[in-house]
Amino acid sequence: MAKSNQSDRVTRRDVLRGTAVAGIASGVVASTMSTLATVSTAEAARGGVIHKENAHAGSTDWQLTYTKVDPKTRYRCPWIEGYCSRASVKAGEALDIMVSTNPPGRFTIEIFRMGYYDGAGARLMQKLGPFDGVAQPDPPVGEERLRECQWKPCTTITIPEDWVSGIYLGRLSLIDTQWQSYIIFIVRDDRKADVVFQCSDNTWQAYNRWPDNFSLYDNGESEWALKSGIRVSYDRPYGKYCQILDAPQSQGSGEFLLWEFPFVYWLEREGYDVTYISNTDTHADIKSISRAKAMISVGHDEYWSLEQFNHVKQAIAEGLNVGFFSGNTCCFVTPFAPSSSGVPNRNFTRAGCFGGASQAEKEYGMGPFPLEGPDEREIIGARTIIPFNGAGDWIVSDDSHWMFEGTGMKNGDGIPGIVGWEFHGEPLDIPGLKIVAKGDALNSGDQVAHWTATIYPGPKDNHVFNASTIWWAQGLSSPPGHMLPYSHNGRPHGPDERVQKITHNLLKRFLKT
Repeated sequence: MAKSNQSDRVTRRDVLRGTAVAGIASGVVASTMSTLATVSTAEAARGGVIHKENAHAGSTDWQLTYTKVDPKTRYRCPWIEGYCSRASVKAGEALDIMVSTNPPGRFTIEIFRMGYYDGAGARLMQKLGPFDGVAQPDPPVGEERLRECQWKPCTTITIPEDWVSGIYLGRLSLIDTQWQSYIIFIVRDDRKADVVFQCSDNTWQAYNRWPDNFSLYDNGESEWALKSGIRVSYDRPYGKYCQILDAPQSQGSGEFLLWEFPFVYWLEREGYDVTYISNTDTHADIKSISRAKAMISVGHDEYWSLEQFNHVKQAIAEGLNVGFFSGNTCCFVTPFAPSSSGVPNRNFTRAGCFGGASQAEKEYGMGPFPLEGPDEREIIGARTIIPFNGAGDWIVSDDSHWMFEGTGMKNGDGIPGIVGWEFHGEPLDIPGLKIVAKGDALNSGDQVAHWTATIYPGPKDNHVFNASTIWWAQGLSSPPGHMLPYSHNGRPHGPDERVQKITHNLLKRFLKT
């Protein structure tokens, strides 16, 4: 049932022009046309903002070609690296871009909006420079091991009014030596939309080991401490991703390209009316999510503030649909604090565990913590469980549920390898909650975790779905440059028609189209 990368990139234009290769099985054509009919009907009601944006010509040259890491630090690229003054910004607002080049060298910045763009995956929006780069100072180690850069901007851009909400990458390229890395920021808006895509950027920053083992996990004694008293700042570059795979494209882009981009690529390919926000936006204002029919959490969305939790809980009570297409979600309580210059929500710490640390988690080494958050199952339906890590198949347990319509799946059928490398279990007794899939995830240490995917009804004919895996997006698409992960002796297989159909069914019910 898994689609090849080539068939995954067939566009609506290709089908409607009748360019499909003669001899394709009639069942595949029928399935494809059924999907297109659903999407085109929804597009007519939505106005097609994203469809129009993706009609622009894409850029095939947006990836990092020449990138390397300093072996002494293991994660950073000191030859060229940078960060932005804000996690998200609206059209008309200013954004400072800070860049350091060591040794000094001239460089350019190409800014891309990430999407579908007829399979290219990105659109070149603006090219800046060349600039004369300088080596900017490494920040001192502050209180709670905080590393906060105070670099001077190389340029300030005002976001043009015609830039559509999305995830934007800036490719930094040295002119003489060709070394490259990214910066990343989100353009947000205030319009009513069908779907709000909440990026998991708190988690990107929590695991960011720039400049050298200064993530939320390093307390000076252990590289993987699950303790309080450690703080991280958004005012620093993203180092290369540090966990389960060696991903050069992550240099400067956090975890976006790894876990979230396949979902973005698929949503925009299908024409869904989607708008994008940061974790900090959900924290700051409930209107960032309540303006939409549905909110989705994708990939690795581990770190939430209490305000985030309360805003999502209130929005669900008021009728918001939520899709947790993620794992290890809303696990740790992360209060925000302003930067040293007074900019709000620029650093955070791990202050506690949502639902409190269980005895098994305490024995694992979590805590002690000064703060205990509410039970995350109140919004998700299930929670992060011990053992934390593992891999397994996503196995249907309630084939009568409407989300499986048109998939052909029966109880016991599984989607290979898509559960990993973190997940949810121990569902809460919520009225109407259904366990729609369940199974075992095998840890590399031969420990077994019992995960559950759930859905429950909200009070206003809304729904909350929990896919219970970080890797759901890997079943939707495989954009240019994407690498399939491998962890704990398991891996997803890539795009799968069943994952796509389940996601369409959920969004169709969420949006009532």
